[in-house]
Amino acid sequence: MTKSKNILAPRHKWTELELRTLTSRYANERTELIAIDIGVSTQSVYTKAQSLGLVKSKKYLCSPAACRLDGIKGTSNRFQKGQPAWNKGMKGLQTGGQAGWFKPGHRGGKALEKYQPIGTIRTSKDGYLQMKIHDNMPLQSRWRGLHLVNWEAIHGPVNTKTHALCFRDGNKENCDISNLELITRAELALRNMITAIPPEVRKVMQLRGAITRQINKRKEHEQQQ
Repeated sequence: MTKSKNILAPRHKWTELELRTLTSRYANERTELIAIDIGVSTQSVYTKAQSLGLVKSKKYLCSPAACRLDGIKGTSNRFQKGQPAWNKGMKGLQTGGQAGWFKPGHRGGKALEKYQPIGTIRTSKDGYLQMKIHDNMPLQSRWRGLHLVNWEAIHGPVNTKTHALCFRDGNKENCDISNLELITRAELALRNMITAIPPEVRKVMQLRGAITRQINKRKEHEQQQ
């Protein structure tokens, strides 16, 4: 939306050539690269692909290009399908002595009054949703990004030094697993660099992509003759 005039920007009208490009490349290529070649935003490509029923192929999702974990790391620490909880059938189990228990009605001072149980969700200063995962020290490790918690529950641990977990729609509060994308730090830097490129330079890059597509199209036509 244009802030100065408070009007919606014109929607991109997809040409037949762009639709063929999207249909032929979406399953096995990175969405960002397709968006650059076509000259639209990454979100626009995701939206159009969804409306056409296009999905990434299983081969692509399992490849390094998808920047996903291999599905093996962390399996030893996960619950297996059908695995019962360790305390099943142990309702009322006591694992410690009663001597140190607080008596009913004991508040424990202001610190205890501010206590937040494990599983509590809060919003960080940067706008990320965080979940409390333990009560141990250090204090900084008690809270973890909800998007990381959700991702690691399915795909295993994320090495945040080498990879970044991004939100496809740009909404930090949308931590649904379908809205998360794991990319390398190098790819994140490239994505941020592209975003910072002046509009006139991006237009030249898009024009170059259009010319490249036409050249490739002619080459394919000549090879078929």
